[in-house]
Amino acid sequence: MPSGRTHDRITLWSLPIIAGCTYLLTHRNSDRTLIVAGAFLFSGLMFGPDLDIYSVQYKRWGYLRWLWIPYQKTLKHRSFFSHGLIIGTTVRLIYLAFWLSIVGIFAVGIAELWGDISWNWQLWAQLAKKYTYEWIALFVGLEMGAISHILSDRLGSFVKRQQRNKIKKSTSK
Repeated sequence: MPSGRTHDRITLWSLPIIAGCTYLLTHRNSDRTLIVAGAFLFSGLMFGPDLDIYSVQYKRWGYLRWLWIPYQKTLKHRSFFSHGLIIGTTVRLIYLAFWLSIVGIFAVGIAELWGDISWNWQLWAQLAKKYTYEWIALFVGLEMGAISHILSDRLGSFVKRQQRNKIKKSTSK
């Protein structure tokens, strides 16, 4: 299994490829390319599958790392819900959205008390619908960052398993 530094290198070296392919696939849409590339970078460095353990990604959250302690206590390392394709990213997004919604509810309440601001769910629904492709680009970038992590873990485990089998065969002769 690769170290945190190796995962970081994979993310950083893959970023130009991800950005270039996204730029071509989105018919040269620089906004969506930036969203995918930024989400890929964020996912690879801070929002990846290893948030389920005390890892480099976990430590990068700094003072906010406490947010991930319940996540770590709930999920087993490398479980389907942390390292599963699509489901892992979805679970992390739902988990983070829970915390952001708690903060948002308090912020909106304070803003309504102190200012001339009123909360409007319809406005949020309209914005979500208007920016559907951007939300998809965000999820794709986050998932691609997770996929690069998962693939490198699986490839590293496969290589180690092959090396162990070679050693076993050579010692049994």
